[in-house]
Amino acid sequence: MTQNLSIVILAAGKGTRMKSDLPKVMHKVAAREMLNMVIDTAKKSQPKNIVIVISEEMEQFKEKIIKAHPEIKISFAIQKERKGTAHAVQTGLEALSKISEKVVILYGDTPLISSQIINKMIEKTDDYALCVLGFHCFEENGYGRLVVDKTGHLERIIETKDANAKERKITLCNSGVVTVQGKLIEKLLAKVKNENAAKEFYLTDIVGIAGEMDLKRTFIETHEDEVLGINSRFELAKVEGLKQNQIRKKMMESGVTMLDPNSVYFSYDTKIAADVIIQPHVFFGPKVEIAAEVEIRSFSHIEGAKIGAKSVIGPFARIRPETDLGAEVRVGNFVEIKKSTIKKGSKINHLSYIGDSEIDESSNIGAGTITCNYDGYSKFKTKIGKNVFIGSNSALVAPVEIADGAVIGAGSVITKDVDKDDLAVTRAKQLNLKNGGKIYHEKKSQKNK
Repeated sequence: MTQNLSIVILAAGKGTRMKSDLPKVMHKVAAREMLNMVIDTAKKSQPKNIVIVISEEMEQFKEKIIKAHPEIKISFAIQKERKGTAHAVQTGLEALSKISEKVVILYGDTPLISSQIINKMIEKTDDYALCVLGFHCFEENGYGRLVVDKTGHLERIIETKDANAKERKITLCNSGVVTVQGKLIEKLLAKVKNENAAKEFYLTDIVGIAGEMDLKRTFIETHEDEVLGINSRFELAKVEGLKQNQIRKKMMESGVTMLDPNSVYFSYDTKIAADVIIQPHVFFGPKVEIAAEVEIRSFSHIEGAKIGAKSVIGPFARIRPETDLGAEVRVGNFVEIKKSTIKKGSKINHLSYIGDSEIDESSNIGAGTITCNYDGYSKFKTKIGKNVFIGSNSALVAPVEIADGAVIGAGSVITKDVDKDDLAVTRAKQLNLKNGGKIYHEKKSQKNK
């Protein structure tokens, strides 16, 4: 059920340390843009709407973001001048026709935050004007510090640039994430001033302002990993590693076996059933679904594919998008499959390319077989029926259909349809020259003296 809740996501930062023409929040973690990851998490709290504060550089991505989340209303607010986080939030609120009962402020470059922690903060806002998310960091850092009184109540937040030596020793740091009662947020923001070292309007100042107004404020704590922001390629890689570990743990808890978990990489949406075995060095791109009791062998790359139960893939297999493998299919080493349907029990065991094809049940595709699906201008389909045997080193020039029970002789180039139970061979007739080998060697030996 939708809550009387609005979520504002701040995503207007330049991200200059990324050294990229791509906006920071559109860089990917586990094959998902980090901004879309934050939206995915935000949606779980069932807000009435989501407002994303963006820079002008982000306008080209608005349609893509909306299409990625069709089930919720997403609005955009452009922050033309970067005057600080309070100014960014105010810009976001202006995009709302009406401010909800509660407002959550999230960040587009903090993709690991969980819906559980957000929901805890929302609950706290029942009894408090605002709730801040904090974490402990024991190393030197640039985070703002949460100043808490002797009774454990949050007094204010001090930015590092403005903190004195004593305040910088505080280990309780500010993540930036905050929930605020909707009826109060505009009043609090209106009182924020830019009288600080950076001459910016800090959102963190609303904590002290709320105190001056005798409003109750609180905080909850989480682990630093959950609120890591990404500002550089190094931090992007660090968060990628943390996300992969989260997915690996979830997979193993659901019954997936990984012989070397740290060498297996998943996408945010990978779906794997129980009793699947994954050998080392396997990569899953987006939109992969794997049924039970499948074995994925080492150095395989799979994306955009469905794999049926009890199939065996690899080693060194590449399964490309729009591929649908049925149950008990065998795909062996150095096989590439693209945009094809392979039905139950069929085998493509080595050194083959299958593209834009349909292969029915229990067929065997010999080593080195290629479906020639592209003429330089258009793609064409190859259809192979049930119980077909394709001999090694065959080329099937699409469009072509091989009917049930047919056999293709090794080394054939098939350009015409083959009827049911037929044998097709296009191999040139072999010619043996008497003593030709001996004569060849003698000539070569004389020439090399």
